[in-house]
Amino acid sequence: MKEILRNIFKKKSQIKNEKYTKEILPRIIQISNLIKSKDNISFLHSGHLGDIVNSLPVIKELSKKKTCNLYIEKNKKIPEHVISKEKSASKVYLKETPIIKLIPLLKKQEFINKVEIFNDQNIDVDLNFFRELPINFNIDSVRWYSHLTGCFPDLSEPYLNVETNEKFKDYIVIMRSLRRQNKFIDYSFLSSYKKLVFIGLKDEFDDLKKSIKNLEYFDSKDFLELASIIKNSKIFIGNLSFGYALAEALKVTRLLESAPNFPLVYPNGGSGYDFYFQNHFEDLINKLN
Repeated sequence: MKEILRNIFKKKSQIKNEKYTKEILPRIIQISNLIKSKDNISFLHSGHLGDIVNSLPVIKELSKKKTCNLYIEKNKKIPEHVISKEKSASKVYLKETPIIKLIPLLKKQEFINKVEIFNDQNIDVDLNFFRELPINFNIDSVRWYSHLTGCFPDLSEPYLNVETNEKFKDYIVIMRSLRRQNKFIDYSFLSSYKKLVFIGLKDEFDDLKKSIKNLEYFDSKDFLELASIIKNSKIFIGNLSFGYALAEALKVTRLLESAPNFPLVYPNGGSGYDFYFQNHFEDLINKLN
């Protein structure tokens, strides 16, 4: 039996090595050569929203010497095995509506020359290829694109720039998805604090409102407005979600609710903290508030 298992493992390793040698490595070399040789580079991404934000540090770094365009693909299908594993409610990475809400934010970034929905434009670097890399995806997700392109920016620096929104000045701003929550964490202690606003989806708000009775709700018209509210927050709190990706990009004072079984995101740079346990969460809020 052991010999059979060893042979199976050996066969799988050979298949992986052949795929890396024949498919992965040539693409990585091709991308590196293209980045070195071209002055104008067009990038493609199909989402998720947080993945697009996480690709911006590399684009910003390359824009120092290159003209960078970003095209976003709508309705790219998620592979069946990924849907099953992630228990995703959607069968596509990104629909048109969130792309339309994202574009105003991306157009505000001076390091991006052009942002459009993908419609068969010429593409130099397909950022979606990070999903094919033979790496452990529990590494910090913002680093995926460095391993794809060979570009290693300073992740402690902001890679989104927006004006602040005075509407929620000095608020604790929360955006907590229903997925990837840390079940050790209870938000009810925040009921003793004033100026709390939730900026995620309505069903996410309704879920958290059960714990935080004085929690307000705000529905942003687009993601530029959403980012501007986060920019002006006293403290941002979020789990592994689009909201935390924005807070990380803006480098505001931010707390990440880390899930022990899915450590995919890590704070980089000052004023960023992650917590796994309740007492640390409460101590951080008390300290930062």
